Amino acid sequence: MIRFIIDEAKNILKKDPAAKSLFEAMFCYPSVKALVYHRWAHKHYKKKRYTLARIISQRARHKTGIEIHPGAKIGKNLFIDHGMGVVIGETAEIGDNVTIYHGVTLGGIGGEPNKKRHPTVEDDVMIGAGAKVLGPITIGKGAKIGANAVVLEDVPPYTTVVGVPGKVVKSNRDDHLMYVI
Repeated sequence: MIRFIIDEAKNILKKDPAAKSLFEAMFCYPSVKALVYHRWAHKHYKKKRYTLARIISQRARHKTGIEIHPGAKIGKNLFIDHGMGVVIGETAEIGDNVTIYHGVTLGGIGGEPNKKRHPTVEDDVMIGAGAKVLGPITIGKGAKIGANAVVLEDVPPYTTVVGVPGKVVKSNRDDHLMYVI
């Protein structure tokens, strides 16, 4: 667990210019604490200890303001900057090297129990503050979701999406604008 905490703190130092030391990243960033709690809760969830897993995740929510359902699958180097108000649903899947800002929801839009109801976020994605990404959709590798966007459909890799509802406005791969009207 110590190795995990140190790795998460090093990821913060890489991604956040405001972080001044490894010690600060380990002890002052809520994302580290939330991810430690999630890892613990997720182990219990996989063993079908659902109530214990939820108790742990609710403790994390109380301590950090970040709510991650114990069933969510999270890859390496997730950075939740500031964190307050982040919600990640039960069937959400998050790839590696993802950055999420405060107030983001990876939520469901109904659906049936035991079915995929939440988004899949591929590697190297950035989701801006206040964005709502809803339903069993996929956010492609390297995509960027603008602040306060509401995304209800799949997002192609290496694109930028903004607005309500979310629309692709830029292809990041070619760095040329693709205005959608």
